[in-house]
Amino acid sequence: MPMPPSSRYMPDRPELTDAVWLDVLSAVDRTYADLVDYQERLESQNTELEALRAFLGSVLASVSDVLIVAGRDGRVEEMSASLPMLAGQGREALVGRGLTDLFEPGDRAALEAAIARMGQERVPVALDAALVTTGGPSPLELSLAPRFDERRRVAGLVLTGRPVGELRRAHAALETSHEELKAAQAQLVRNEKLAALGRLLAGVAHELNNPISFVYANAHALERYAGKFQTYFERVQAGASREELVALREELKLDREVRNLRDAVQGAREGAERVRDIVEDLRRLSSDGTGEVVVFDLVDTARVAASWVLRGSRPGVALRFEGVAELPVTGRPGHVQQVVMNLVQNAVDALEAQADGLVRVCAQAEGGRGVLVVADNGPGVPEAAAATIFDPFYTTKAVGKGTGLGLSISHKIVEEHGGRLRLVPQEGPGAAFAFDLPLAGGAP
Repeated sequence: MPMPPSSRYMPDRPELTDAVWLDVLSAVDRTYADLVDYQERLESQNTELEALRAFLGSVLASVSDVLIVAGRDGRVEEMSASLPMLAGQGREALVGRGLTDLFEPGDRAALEAAIARMGQERVPVALDAALVTTGGPSPLELSLAPRFDERRRVAGLVLTGRPVGELRRAHAALETSHEELKAAQAQLVRNEKLAALGRLLAGVAHELNNPISFVYANAHALERYAGKFQTYFERVQAGASREELVALREELKLDREVRNLRDAVQGAREGAERVRDIVEDLRRLSSDGTGEVVVFDLVDTARVAASWVLRGSRPGVALRFEGVAELPVTGRPGHVQQVVMNLVQNAVDALEAQADGLVRVCAQAEGGRGVLVVADNGPGVPEAAAATIFDPFYTTKAVGKGTGLGLSISHKIVEEHGGRLRLVPQEGPGAAFAFDLPLAGGAP
C-alpha cells in the first residue's frame, strides 16, 4: 500500500531531522554574523560621517573669508560663519535666498553673467562685487567655482570672497610710504649734491675771480680811453686849429689808444663770456634732475662734472678723458652729473697722499648701452670692502671726510635709469667704477 503524502516529509529516521536543524542553525548564525558585521561597518561609517561633518563645521566656523555653497537653482545651501557676521543677518535668514540677492543691485548683473559663464565653460571665474551689509556695501574679491555631482554634471557652485577694503587701505598706506621714501631719497640726493658743491666753493671762487678781474681791468682801461677821446673832441668842438689838434693827438697818443681800445673791448667781452660759461656750468651742475628723461651727451656731462670736482681739489691730480668724443644717451643729466661727481670725488680723495695722481674717465658704447668708467691709480678698494661698498653710510674715509651716502645714492640713481653701477677690475693699481645708460636712438 502507498504511503500518504505527508509521510514523505517526515522521515522516520531521527538522525536526518537533526542534520536539517543543524543546517538551519548554521544559516542563522551566518546571517547574524553578516548582520553584526554590517552593523559595525554602518556604525564606523556613521562615525566617519560625524567626524567629517564636525570637521566641515569647524572649517566653516573658523574660515575668515566668505564661503557660500549654492545649488543648481542659485539658492544658498551652506555658508561659512563669517557671512552672517559680515552681512549682519542670522544663518536662517540667509539659507534658501538667491545668491545674487546678497550683493548690491549694481553688481548683480555682472555676478549673473559670471555664474552663466562658469556653468558654460565649467571653469572658475573671478570678479569683484560688494556684499550687502548693515554697515553699507562691503567690497569682496570673488571666485566662483562649479560644483559637480557623481556624474560630473554641474550641481551648483561654490563662492569664496575675500574682503578687499583692508587690502585697499594697506595698498594706500604702502603707496603713501613709497612716496615718502621717494621724497626722502630725493632729499638725500639734494643734500649730497649740496655737500659736493660746498667742497667746490674754493674752485668756483677762483674760476669766477679771474675773468671778473679781467673784465674789471679792461673796464678801467676803457674809462681812461674815454677820457682822452672826450678831451680831444672837446677841443674839436671848440674850433681848435689843425696844428693844435695834431699836437693834442700826439700828446694823448690817440692812435695807440684806438688799437688798445679794440683790445680792451675784446678782452672785456671774453671775460664776460667766460663768466657766462661758468655760471651755465654751475646751473647745469646744481639742477635737481627730477625732470623728464631727455637725450644728452654723456661725455660732455661727465666733463663738466669732473672738471668742477678738480677745480675744488688740491693741485697735482690730473684728469684724462678717453674713449669716444661724444656719447648720446637718455636719462636725467642732473642726476647723472651727481653720479660722476661722486665717483670723481672718491677717486680724488683716494689720491690725496699720492704725487702722481691720475683720474681717467673713459666713455664707450657696448651692446646698445653707453658705458662710462671712472678709474684712478690710487690704492684701490680692499677686497673685504668690495661686497659692502654700496651700502648706505659705509665709508672708508676718516670721520668728517665723508657721509657714506655717495656710492649708495649713485647706485640707486643708475638703477632708476635702468643701468647698473659696479666696481670693475682694471690692470694696474687703483679702483675703477663703471655705470651704463641706454643709448639714444640712432647712436652708434
